[in-house]
Amino acid sequence: MENVAVIRGNRIIFQGFSLSAQANDIIWVRGANGSGKSTLLRIVAQLLPNVSGKVSVEGNMALSDENLGLDSNLPLEKALAFWANMDGANADNQYNALAAMDLTALTDVPVRYLSSGQRRRASLARVIASGADIWLLDEPYNGLDSANCARLDQALLRHAGSGGIALVAAHQSPSINVTDSITLGTGRKAA
Repeated sequence: MENVAVIRGNRIIFQGFSLSAQANDIIWVRGANGSGKSTLLRIVAQLLPNVSGKVSVEGNMALSDENLGLDSNLPLEKALAFWANMDGANADNQYNALAAMDLTALTDVPVRYLSSGQRRRASLARVIASGADIWLLDEPYNGLDSANCARLDQALLRHAGSGGIALVAAHQSPSINVTDSITLGTGRKAA
């Protein structure tokens, strides 16, 4: 991203914002509610437009946010398999993702019966199973207990260690070594 400006609802979320990431980077994005953390991830994912500046991304991306993105009527394993197939990932990716987020005992449980913490882990497993080069994680620690926070930390370190990039929007301070930490401010009314 280079010199990006974003306006949403007649409010300047950020302007003149630049960000560069390369293989092995974990970039932590912090800021108060409404400061633009989620918007930034959606701009990178090209789900929202920017009003100025340049956004260019190389590699496939996977996003985990408040939208679960899994069919609630399917058993967890089949719901994840649908997306793994869409992403062109192999069965090993899916199994490893389930194991990484401690979900292997829940593979036959329909997604609608998962607790909120289990759903968050399932959303993260979907990202892990995708094999995407770039992970965009919006508040990934919400709803996770300390053991699962540690599992997510390990997954992030493995991803970065294998050449991946992760942008993590979170209120928490990083508990792992990150490449960069960015704090977004609150937006102003657009003129």
